[in-house]
Amino acid sequence: MMLGKPISLKDMESVDSEYYNSLLWIMENDPADLDLRFSVDEDLFGQMQQRDLKPNGSEIPVTQENKMEYINLVIQWRFVSRIEPQMNAFLEGFGEVVPMHLIKLFDENELELLMCGIGKIDVKDWKQNTVYKGDYHANHIVIQWFWRMVMSFSNEMRARLLQFVTGTSRVPMNGFKELYGSNGPQLFTIEKWGTTDNLPRSHTCFNRLDLPPYDSYQELRDRLIKAIEGSETFGGVD
Repeated sequence: MMLGKPISLKDMESVDSEYYNSLLWIMENDPADLDLRFSVDEDLFGQMQQRDLKPNGSEIPVTQENKMEYINLVIQWRFVSRIEPQMNAFLEGFGEVVPMHLIKLFDENELELLMCGIGKIDVKDWKQNTVYKGDYHANHIVIQWFWRMVMSFSNEMRARLLQFVTGTSRVPMNGFKELYGSNGPQLFTIEKWGTTDNLPRSHTCFNRLDLPPYDSYQELRDRLIKAIEGSETFGGVD
């Protein structure tokens, strides 16, 4: 919101995974049997109130034909209209310190790094607090290549990798053992997925990297860097 960029469904994944999964299901399925309307229930100081997402929304059913409008309106309510007074107050105060036209020079990833800084990332701690899924394990050649690559990265590039997988470039105060996902404690995870034709993909709500079984170190390095840079340009995490 600070940058004035449109909010997408993907932005919800790292904030509220349950809500994200519900909207994702609606997007991928026919919601007609759910008896949804263009309205939401909002908890105001312990009192549940119904809010229309559009005029007379409580009277309009969500169908296969209009479900994308519903999803977009829910996202707009969840991230914008529901917190608009608080966000406007924050932006007013922030703008007194940093002129807002200067903020527009950066994307969201650069802005986080500017505001939070890049703490030194301890690769040993990272490695000790990583779990593997699929056929991967600590001694698997692809995993060995992965950590060789991480060791070769600058601290800034490590932060970009961490941001790609977890949604933040910052390490918790007490190290990677306290890394959290959207549902609570969740260690950094690498899972075997896809084929060598695929780029790596991330799931920020689970701190999980889906890493294909590449045939060489250079291929893994090139493909992962491409995925990281692509996500920064297009928001391409899954």
